[in-house]
Amino acid sequence: MKNKQTFNFVAVILLVLSFSCKEEDSNGLLVKDVSEFNDAVKNAKPGDVITLANGVWNDAELVFEGKGTEGNPIKLTVEEKGKVTLEGASNLQIAGEHLIVEGLVFKNGFTPTNAVISFRKNREEMANNCRLTECVIDNYNNPERQVQDYWITIYGKNNRIDHNHIAGKKNLGVTMIVGLDTKESLANNHSIDHNYFGPRPTYGNNGGETLRIGTSHHALENSKTLVESNYFDRTNGEHEIISNKSCQNTFKYNTFFECTGTLTMRHGNETMVDGNVFIGNGKPSTGGVRIINETQTVINNYHVGLTGYRFRGAFVMMNGVPNSPPNRYVPVIDSKLSNNTFVNCDHIQLCAGNDSERSQAPRNSEISGNIFYNENKEDTFTVYDDISGITFKDNLLGKNGKTSIKEGFENADITLVKNEQGFLIPTSDKIKNKITISPNVATKENTGIAWYSKADNSVALNSGKTIKVEAGINTLYDIVKTSEAGDIIELETGGAYLITKAVQINHPLTFKTSGDKKATILFERMMAFEIKNGGSLSLENITFDGSKSPDYAGNSVISTSKNSMIDNYKLFIDNCEFKDMVVNHSFDVLRVAKGTFADTISIQNSTFKNISGHIAALDTETDDIGAYNVEYMIMKNNTVTDLQGAALRLYRGGKDESTFGPFLEVDHNVFNNVGFGSKNKYGAAMSLYGVQVNDIQNNNFNNTKGLAMHLVVGEPIVNVVNNNYYKSGKIEITGDQKYNIENLWNLNPQFNEGGFTLSEKSPLKKKGTDGLDLGLIN
Repeated sequence: MKNKQTFNFVAVILLVLSFSCKEEDSNGLLVKDVSEFNDAVKNAKPGDVITLANGVWNDAELVFEGKGTEGNPIKLTVEEKGKVTLEGASNLQIAGEHLIVEGLVFKNGFTPTNAVISFRKNREEMANNCRLTECVIDNYNNPERQVQDYWITIYGKNNRIDHNHIAGKKNLGVTMIVGLDTKESLANNHSIDHNYFGPRPTYGNNGGETLRIGTSHHALENSKTLVESNYFDRTNGEHEIISNKSCQNTFKYNTFFECTGTLTMRHGNETMVDGNVFIGNGKPSTGGVRIINETQTVINNYHVGLTGYRFRGAFVMMNGVPNSPPNRYVPVIDSKLSNNTFVNCDHIQLCAGNDSERSQAPRNSEISGNIFYNENKEDTFTVYDDISGITFKDNLLGKNGKTSIKEGFENADITLVKNEQGFLIPTSDKIKNKITISPNVATKENTGIAWYSKADNSVALNSGKTIKVEAGINTLYDIVKTSEAGDIIELETGGAYLITKAVQINHPLTFKTSGDKKATILFERMMAFEIKNGGSLSLENITFDGSKSPDYAGNSVISTSKNSMIDNYKLFIDNCEFKDMVVNHSFDVLRVAKGTFADTISIQNSTFKNISGHIAALDTETDDIGAYNVEYMIMKNNTVTDLQGAALRLYRGGKDESTFGPFLEVDHNVFNNVGFGSKNKYGAAMSLYGVQVNDIQNNNFNNTKGLAMHLVVGEPIVNVVNNNYYKSGKIEITGDQKYNIENLWNLNPQFNEGGFTLSEKSPLKKKGTDGLDLGLIN
């Protein structure tokens, strides 16, 4: 009897354990590879939890599909947050009902398909009532800069994307899209909230948006997407940070921190922009909101320190195309800007983009109850066309503020007071309603993920240790192999350094001579320095001598990698000398490859003498799609003598208006005998094609070829001021855009009444002349 009782007791225990194990299996299954994951998904039931085991999941293409319920969703999570990473060629597709994904980290690789995370398996099987939360996509980029992919594509209905960390997209493609290409994704009621969108560097072409809702093909479809309380941190891919391309979307309580661009209502109607914060901190090209289309509402937003102009203004109301198709520029009608605050913002742009096509000014629209306060600038308004279709009322300017708009503005004695959130709030007896910032507004702290760092891990030039290097053969090559990002490599005063192997720059490095007498670098390869992906370079107080270089086609002192570079680089040259770079082939100082992009190239206080090529050849993006090689190009206080090629070749083709570079500054240089070489195919001292800002002033051109300038896209700025010319060629300007060249005519004294060539299509011509070829100045 006793044995029977023992047997029954053991049986009961085993039965309980059996049920317990089954419960554990069905509700908390730990999977260790893709095969186990697939089995778990296949058998998942409402309420189940599938957990990815700690470790690196390499080349893991996961399809998470199933049907949970509102009360019992199926969940995909991780064993420990931050300890599960999907790397290599990994991605995730979500399809089904009531699914939750949390804790995934994508890094060290790129998607093998067109999306890292997609809310559909195919066009017929998509996700509804699903949630993506506490996930990370960090620098998960295709190494080919111009290969397009997306990071998150949202389809279906009623999905929530919240508290994710999404940072560092660098290749072509929008970071996050809401797709409307099937009827099952229309009027979707998605919520995109409390996400941290981390830095996205300037892409240098169209296709660098951070968020796009819809496309031009579905511009009149209702999306009904809510974008709320997200933090956009220096998302600078292009000037449309957010590209709204559908109807009835709402943007509330988002913060845009030092973003070079705008929240753009590119297509679609009935958009609500309410209670957002735009912080520029005086950074170049930072913008606010741009209105296009009908029935747009912009209310209760706060803007501070925004400097952008044209399409990147603190507020932009566009001109439209009469009878425009939905995918062009629909005129602004029945739209309003009300109860917004602008503090120290430089540009309010009305009827922007006015040209022969965009000739329809805004109608039945209103600008009312706003505060425009600027401590340093009296008039921040630029009006490009008829504003009779806009009603202005109850707007306040600062005490010294001015505007050419005749009605609807009043001056007020305004004081700025910092509130408890740290914002400068205008106060005045004339402000009827107290200005408040919603407690729901996004901050860096209340968005994204607590367990994943938002720290900026980039390393600046000149931020590391100083390493002294002896003169000799390949000592520079050897020291670089042991260097770290940010290091400063100090050369001996007057030392001679011979390079027989090109020095590869894989991280930010500075080379400088320690004393007054410059060290000299000679090199026996086609290049002295090659900037690779991840590299940036600063050169200070060094002489580069080309006398030992080979007679090869394609020689240069500095070149970029010949392969695509996903990371933007910087190049600074200061107080350097470049001499005797003469071979039968063209010998450039800087040569760049297609698929590379520099944030800044700065050449200052340097001398160039006896060179058979160009100083900077930045014209490899010739596909006429709007791409270019550098955002800011600076040449200041240099002396250039006996240069057979061009001092600069800079190209930006196409007519896309999604970017506003390159920006060129050429100031206080001396050019002697420049541009007469037989291999200078443009026959000019500078060849500038499509450059958006041409600031050329206080230079001396002596016995030098002219400047060839072709203007495209929008309203490029030409500021050619106080230059002197002696036995030098003309400035030839071609193109058919509306030029901003008021400063070209009267401030170049050696030209007197001639020296310019303008295209016959040019709408702006010099007063008193016919604007045609005026010849060579002697």
